[in-house]
Amino acid sequence: MAAPMEPGGGSGPAWEQAPVFVYSEEDLIRAGVRWGGSGSGSGSRFDTALLSAWEERLSAGCFRYRLPRRGLPSRVLPGPRGLVVQLNPERARERRPPQEILSLRQPFDPQRFNFTRIPAQEVLFRLRRRGLGEAGDVDEAEAEALLVINVSPLEWGHVLLLPEPSRRLPQLLTRESVLRALELLFLSSDPGFRVGFNSLGAEASVNHLHLHGYYLGQRLELEWAATRPLLESGAQASAQFLPVHLLSEHPAGGLVLYTDGGDGGLARAAHTLHALTGLLIRRSLAHNLFLTRGCPLGSPAPGPASSGDRDGARIVLWPRRSCFGAKDPTAFTVALCELAGHWPLKTPQEYSSLTEEQALGMVRRYSLPEEEYSQLLWEITQLLQDDQQEQR
Repeated sequence: MAAPMEPGGGSGPAWEQAPVFVYSEEDLIRAGVRWGGSGSGSGSRFDTALLSAWEERLSAGCFRYRLPRRGLPSRVLPGPRGLVVQLNPERARERRPPQEILSLRQPFDPQRFNFTRIPAQEVLFRLRRRGLGEAGDVDEAEAEALLVINVSPLEWGHVLLLPEPSRRLPQLLTRESVLRALELLFLSSDPGFRVGFNSLGAEASVNHLHLHGYYLGQRLELEWAATRPLLESGAQASAQFLPVHLLSEHPAGGLVLYTDGGDGGLARAAHTLHALTGLLIRRSLAHNLFLTRGCPLGSPAPGPASSGDRDGARIVLWPRRSCFGAKDPTAFTVALCELAGHWPLKTPQEYSSLTEEQALGMVRRYSLPEEEYSQLLWEITQLLQDDQQEQR
């Protein structure tokens, strides 16, 4: 039996009164996730808990605006990428003004908005793992995370994952936060549930560690896009790291990992991704991250219709040009959604006129120059090979 929801308790931050969602190994879904099967909304225990609590907050008026229950206006742009565009003008008008970001390693500032200030009604539940060996030696209580509503939602069920919010960590990925994000993805039986992260300088709006999760009932090319391994053929696989692949044809250079969650795959994925983002931080490179259910890696790409199965997780990390300073909330931005092929647009004119060529041109504008990207790949190769040498 899966562990039930438990009541909160105590007196302290707003979230201490929130119910606790306890999950264990048997709640992680490693088979039976597919498009065209049971469909969005049928839901795992996690999906049911998240969406019911989220819709309760919607009825209670906790959001800055209401998404239409029939769904946002959406269309797929003509072209081979199948980019999904949606019209969401209220997000541009009503969302909290983004913070001014000046550095990738900008310290947490308790005087500015952060998630310790959110009211209790925005908290859906506390996330507590039970008996998951992949959590390592992290104390279960110390590692308790929060799931809260995004009051300016991109899509239905849009939530924020807050790993250990009371520690007031800046917007830098930790190994624990990556592991939580992977567990969140595997708790859902809906292939449309995605998880992502924007670093500082890559359109993050709040400098307090958080990741996004939301449901999008559209397939994205990243689920099946062709990849090629970074290391040359015959290189010995690392026991510490997952194999690192590169997106073969994406307009922005992306690093790709894959795990089906078995044999310690989540822990290895978290370790690998944390090592990669650590290198990016040392290089002061902004980055976006997107986690989605998808096909195993390789080439040729299996294609959208070759199989509905999406049992594993594709983890895509994009190093990119940094965007520091005050953000214009009305301007086009490229962050985790856009890089993944999901374009939330702010005006009817943008929605009706945007073409695939224009969208891909904006993506290229924020991509690393070819020489800098090649140098980064060399450094990542050295990181992986150094790890292999240490194992011998």
